[in-house]
Amino acid sequence: MADSLRDHGQRPIARLEALGLLSPRLIAVHAVHLDETDRSTLAARGCSVAHCPTSNMKLASGAAPVADLVARGIPVGLGSDGAASNNRLDLLREMQQASLLAKLTTGDAAALPAHQILRMATLEGARALGMDADIGSLVPGKLADLCAVKLDAPETQPCYHPISHLVHVLGREAVSDVWVSGKRCLTQGKLLQITNTELLSVAQLWQNKIHL
Repeated sequence: MADSLRDHGQRPIARLEALGLLSPRLIAVHAVHLDETDRSTLAARGCSVAHCPTSNMKLASGAAPVADLVARGIPVGLGSDGAASNNRLDLLREMQQASLLAKLTTGDAAALPAHQILRMATLEGARALGMDADIGSLVPGKLADLCAVKLDAPETQPCYHPISHLVHVLGREAVSDVWVSGKRCLTQGKLLQITNTELLSVAQLWQNKIHL
C-alpha cells in the first residue's frame, strides 16, 4: 500500500479501476488490505476474491474481510497459495482456517458458518472462475466432479452434523475417492492414473533436486 501510494498516488484497487482492469474477470488474490472504498469498488465491478487463510496467517500478511465481502455479494473462493507459504495444500484445512479466522477477526462466533464455508469451497469458487455453469454443484447437466470422504475412523466420531464435521474435523486424509468429469481418479486412497509408489518416487526426485 505504501509503495502504491508513493509511486502512483493511489491505492492498488483505485489504480486498477483507473486502468479499466476491474471486471467480473478479475480475481483479487488474498485481498487482506481492503478499505471501505476498495470493497465497494470490487462489489460494483463484479470482481471476485480468492481467500488463502493459511498462507495469510503463516506470512503474517493480514486477514481478508471475508464475512463483509460475502455480505456484499462478492464471490469468494478458497485457495491454498503455494507450498512456499502453506505446508499442507489441503483444501479441507483451508475451510476450517477460513471459518475460524472469520470468527476471530469479526468477534462473531456465527460468522461464516460451515454451510457457507462449504459453498465457498465449491460453488463460489466456481463462480469466481466464471465456471459455475459447469462445476461447483451436483445438478443435472454439470460435470461430475465428486469427492468422497470417510467418516468411519474413531477420531471422526461421533458425527452429528456432516457439514460441520467436514469443515471442522476432517482433513485431506479422509478423502477416499475422487471423480473428475465423471472419471474416477482415486479409489480408496489409491491413484488410478499413476501408482502411489510412482508418485512418491517423483516427490523424492524433486525433493533432492530442490535441496541441491
